[in-house]
Amino acid sequence: MALVELIRLPNGVEAELLRGRLESAGVHAVCFDAGMNIADSVGLLIPVRVMVLDEDLVEARALMQEFGVG
Repeated sequence: MALVELIRLPNGVEAELLRGRLESAGVHAVCFDAGMNIADSVGLLIPVRVMVLDEDLVEARALMQEFGVG
């Protein structure tokens, strides 16, 4: 069970919203680097990575399409 990157988002709030939607659909997700882009312009340099378990990647991508993300 390894974590893999689902998507990189420039905004920590968007990443946390996606994480919450994935969690509510039963897909465990975490956000990496969320605290690194607290300044508005830093998000372009250090995006927030939404990570999921490798076995959940296909389901998470399908949910993202359903949510209209990415």
